[in-house]
Amino acid sequence: MSTVLEARGLVKKFGEIHAVNGVSFAIERGRCFGLLGPNGAGKTTTVEMIEGTLAPTAGDTLYLGSPIDAQFRRDAGIMFQSTALQDYIRVREALQLFQDFYPESRPLDELIERCALGEFLDRDVQRLSGGQRQRVLLAIALVNDPNILFLDEPTTGLDPQSRRNFWQLIQDIKAENKTVVLTTHYMEEAYELCDEIAIMDHGRLIAQGTPTALLEKHFDNAIVSLPAEQVPDRVDLHPARLQRRNGLVEIFSGDLDTSIRQLMDQGVPLAQLQIRSRTLEDLFLELTGHDLRS
Repeated sequence: MSTVLEARGLVKKFGEIHAVNGVSFAIERGRCFGLLGPNGAGKTTTVEMIEGTLAPTAGDTLYLGSPIDAQFRRDAGIMFQSTALQDYIRVREALQLFQDFYPESRPLDELIERCALGEFLDRDVQRLSGGQRQRVLLAIALVNDPNILFLDEPTTGLDPQSRRNFWQLIQDIKAENKTVVLTTHYMEEAYELCDEIAIMDHGRLIAQGTPTALLEKHFDNAIVSLPAEQVPDRVDLHPARLQRRNGLVEIFSGDLDTSIRQLMDQGVPLAQLQIRSRTLEDLFLELTGHDLRS
């Protein structure tokens, strides 16, 4: 695979604050690269620098081996976290407006079909539902037929059905060998869509790799959960680790057979026992902590 986009030692300071501090990574063609992190981690600032909408304090970004230039701006599509469309404009008119910004563009009929916009083309953009609005914004980001697509938290606020429909649109885009850069707070979304993820905290990258590889690197156990009132305070589950929270007992076990046998031997009822594998959300919390970020 060839490298499409490369960040080299990106730094961004706002006064004395280091928002981004030496971030480097490379994104390969045809892959979805996810940038994750808690609020204030620096991911949005990083994305704005690699998009070319924010100048770095230090470091640079290369597109196809060269500094960002007019070709990158022709080749890139951006779906911002929040986009204000003109008042009193209809969906069809918005698409035509953005199409006119580019010397070459994707046929609008194709975008309308792909993003399922046909039923509300003549509707004022202010009267769209959340899912409809996000599909319109995706179509606008695709209007120049970009080779690289930036999606900044594209499914925030969507219901589960709309979110999964949006995921399928992104999978279809990837199937065309397009490159996607995604920021999201939904760990399931990152696992579903991303070929590679990078986790940021306090302006630095703290983990990077495929979702599967990162989970295998950081975890060698599964989680067994039971209602807390069914598990005695002094239950012996060595060597498994146990914690109580939110009315549940969670048992972090590297040997499920042994842990379940120990529970049975100590008379713990198993009718409500649940077992799950470790997830990206577990990894995210393990690396960045449980404290609330503003």
